Amino acid sequence: MYKRNARLRREYLYRKSLEGKERTEYERKRKLRQALEEGKPVPTEVRRDETKLQHQIQLEDDNTAVPRTHEDDEYARAGERDPKIMITTSRDPSSRLNQMAKELKLVFPGAQRMNRGGEMVPTLVDMCRKNDFTDMIVLHEHRGEPDGMVICHLPYGPTAYFGVHHTVLRHDIGEKKEVGTISEALPHIILENFSSKLGQRVSTILKYLFPTPKDTSQRVITFANTNDYISFRHHTFQMPKGVKSVALKECGPRFELKLYQIKLGTIDQDHAENEWALRAYMRSSKKAKLSEAADVE
Repeated sequence: MYKRNARLRREYLYRKSLEGKERTEYERKRKLRQALEEGKPVPTEVRRDETKLQHQIQLEDDNTAVPRTHEDDEYARAGERDPKIMITTSRDPSSRLNQMAKELKLVFPGAQRMNRGGEMVPTLVDMCRKNDFTDMIVLHEHRGEPDGMVICHLPYGPTAYFGVHHTVLRHDIGEKKEVGTISEALPHIILENFSSKLGQRVSTILKYLFPTPKDTSQRVITFANTNDYISFRHHTFQMPKGVKSVALKECGPRFELKLYQIKLGTIDQDHAENEWALRAYMRSSKKAKLSEAADVE
């Protein structure tokens, strides 16, 4: 099994290494196609290979004209089946971290919670692969307060590392009569203010944790980005007087997420390449943000 996983990972990294060459070839064909459509002279940099490029253009269709990326491979099966998520914690978790894991199990449809015990991370990842899990979520804490969440997409990655702030669990919001029970309906997902390239990458990681809901579902989960802090909210709604009157009821939990790293690999691969990492002394004018609007101060 370990040799097979290593081989699949090598094949994936090889496909990823071809992206730069395919992107360069795509740009050359795009310039030639544009020149032919506009009746302009063929650019000098593609004139030497004009015949070869024209032949390749004639063989392309809508699916092959645009080059594929490693992100296409990572979520290639996302629409074919519902996500299957394993939720676990760091070792020796506090009662509060265990409670958060239980509540997140109810948030993500089809999720399963596992007591960590003394298991090592590579063992957990291998177990999730064998049991056909699509994602693994690991919760961390500091002095009894949840402070970290790792979302690892299987089998190849990516792995996103978030800091967790201002956690409010269901019993902190109010009594059971106030928050009620968590609906088992598949939720609608609202992703707000993820307009940059990095924001779209993060929204892809988050949205594929949930299956496609029915139109009649009255359950909503919101990820709202404000100054690179992602607010998680969980509500149900009713329309007692039609579509013009909407009554929201918070189910909980609620917390804020702060992205600080994305790795092109799984959580057990220390050697995996960093796709993006938050630096302590990063120029704010050059720093990649989750939304384009955040770049304007």
